[in-house]
Amino acid sequence: MLDVRRLRLLRELAHRGTIAAVAEALTFSPSAVSQQLSVLEREAGVPLLERTGRGVTLTPAGRKLVEHTEVVLERLEQAAGDLADSREGLAGPVRIGTFPSAARTIVASALIVLAREHPALEPCVEEIDPADVGDALRAGELDVALVHEYDFVPAEDAPGMDTEPLLSEPLFLASPRDSFVAWDTGEADPIRRWRTAPWILAKPRTMCHTMAVRVCQANGFTPSARHHVDDFATVLVFVAAGQGVALVPQLGAADPPDGVVLTRLPLSRRTEIACRQGARRHPAVAAFTSAVRASVPRG
Repeated sequence: MLDVRRLRLLRELAHRGTIAAVAEALTFSPSAVSQQLSVLEREAGVPLLERTGRGVTLTPAGRKLVEHTEVVLERLEQAAGDLADSREGLAGPVRIGTFPSAARTIVASALIVLAREHPALEPCVEEIDPADVGDALRAGELDVALVHEYDFVPAEDAPGMDTEPLLSEPLFLASPRDSFVAWDTGEADPIRRWRTAPWILAKPRTMCHTMAVRVCQANGFTPSARHHVDDFATVLVFVAAGQGVALVPQLGAADPPDGVVLTRLPLSRRTEIACRQGARRHPAVAAFTSAVRASVPRG
């Protein structure tokens, strides 16, 4: 009989690429991961891994077993949801991942709804970059999360993750209201108009940073980054202080400070609700989904 815990390790190796990455993600030692995979090979009766230099890759039999593992784990998630649904009332922790602008404008309101409708449920919120959500869900660090994608930065398919749309919002170019004429090229295009200005970008290797760079490059220039700030409320304060211009989604542009001009762009950010495959009907995930849908700003 194949052990489900070892099958999870094989799946993570298929997705993460190295035993060291699997060990770090699941808080095992590399030797423990290697040992458990060796046991799985003995259980399977065929080679699942082959050495390639200092690393390992999956054999055709290993890749086929991962495909079956995805189905098995999805059914286990469905079974866990059915068992939870048979209990009386929702109780215990539900681990929620979100990005900052959604945490402030949507998740905070959803927590009020959850407290009112499911007082024994214990929501635990963690801010996380959407690019890291798939790994966190598979590792069991999160139960449900909000993720997003931008025009120019579509979300990559994350194995073992199920998503459903929540909302779409426009992007704005945030620029200072007063002076800074030297930055303004006077061009009609709202992006190229600020090609000589300093830009306020998110931290590198985040989706927001990649989006801003790609939007500017699509308009014929690479932005000159003066500051790297992830929080959009802080970004707008910096813009008002004359520190540069920035791209900001609607959720991050609520209540801008005096001195900021917001120019709507023909670009959008789309937010989705993500969970492990098979977990969408879990009562806690369904409760959060309902609460977050009721908390989306209107208009």
